[in-house]
Amino acid sequence: MSRRFDGVDELLADARSRLTRVSAQAAYDEVAGQTALIVDIRPSEQRSRFGAIDPTLGPLVIDRNVLEWRLDPRSDARLPQAAYDARVIVICQQGYQSSLAADALRSLGIERATDVVDGFEGWLAAGLPISPPAAPGSATPS
Repeated sequence: MSRRFDGVDELLADARSRLTRVSAQAAYDEVAGQTALIVDIRPSEQRSRFGAIDPTLGPLVIDRNVLEWRLDPRSDARLPQAAYDARVIVICQQGYQSSLAADALRSLGIERATDVVDGFEGWLAAGLPISPPAAPGSATPS
């Protein structure tokens, strides 16, 4: 029988109880040191509006609705980076959706999955490298 939660806040707290969340700076250090993958699950509209993680860091952009299929090593739709022992750091805009996503990856056996406290907003506040937001009226980057 699946557990029933008293609202989304309880669901989020339950997910986070299984994560060792990292600061934006710690995520950057791991990614820059090539010991972790950073996975941006934000929609293209948010990446266009707020900017994206600097592409030289090799972020994976994976839509939230296909995240589990792309990173499950058993999935026919997996990416080459999919591995049970991968250090996967998920980032969203504010650090809520990414906690649920990282917990889902852990449920699939990717035990080192986690997320960034405060999400991309924390990344920006820490002054970490980004590609700037799209100029108004320009094409939306993916």
